[in-house]
Amino acid sequence: MPIFSRRRLALTLTLGLIGAALAMPAGAADLLATVKTRGTLKIAMEGTYPPFNFKDLKANQLAGYDVDVATLLAARMGLKPEFVTTEWSAILAGLAAGKFDVVISQVGINPKREQTFDFSEPYTYSNPQLIVRKNETARYAGLAELKGKKLGVGQGSVYEQQAKAVPGIEVRSYPAAPEALQDLAFGRIDAALNDSLMVAYLLNHSKLPIQAGARVGNVERMGIALRKGNPQLKAALNKALAEAQADGSLKKISVKWFGSDVSRPAAQP
Repeated sequence: MPIFSRRRLALTLTLGLIGAALAMPAGAADLLATVKTRGTLKIAMEGTYPPFNFKDLKANQLAGYDVDVATLLAARMGLKPEFVTTEWSAILAGLAAGKFDVVISQVGINPKREQTFDFSEPYTYSNPQLIVRKNETARYAGLAELKGKKLGVGQGSVYEQQAKAVPGIEVRSYPAAPEALQDLAFGRIDAALNDSLMVAYLLNHSKLPIQAGARVGNVERMGIALRKGNPQLKAALNKALAEAQADGSLKKISVKWFGSDVSRPAAQP
């Protein structure tokens, strides 16, 4: 290509980029301006993860702790919540692709995820916990004792990462918790690893022959995930969370679903 043509092409591309930038409304670089204009906050959640987010068949709508928290925060930001359900294994990829604005679905905050996404302040604190069959005679005090055993975990979850870090465990990953628990009940796996708050709920509401096992690992912090480069949206979410903490609204939702305030770290003995 002649030098003149290359320069003309480069100039055309540059002018096009400048024109596109000038055409963008002020503040559009931050997602907060977009959601304010739209009037809705697109919130992704798994939708199959009781008691956090699940389909209430009687009411034919989403219900759970995450749903109540998301609805509260959206209202405080002057927005309507618009829920999008997707498999957990694809939820963060969907966020990165811009399919929704935030993920409010018990996303664990850890350094690896923080390299790619921003997080609000934590709104849930819980522990990883093993789940075993009711007739299980073995007592697994920790993950190391599951070497040579089959352990079910959520695909792409922090529990999957923890399990795969222990050599000798046959880790089986599932797109949703109910599938792992079904396999556990039928003896296809030896144990499952999930959130202690979910385990407590299941023991009261599930008819599966399962029971709580040992709590393993450290306390997990769960936050609202959003794409990087949106400091105004992050600040708005944190402001709404702080207000809900201060006036007791977040605690009220927590007590409704868990009987205690899991929005704050438990007091250490």
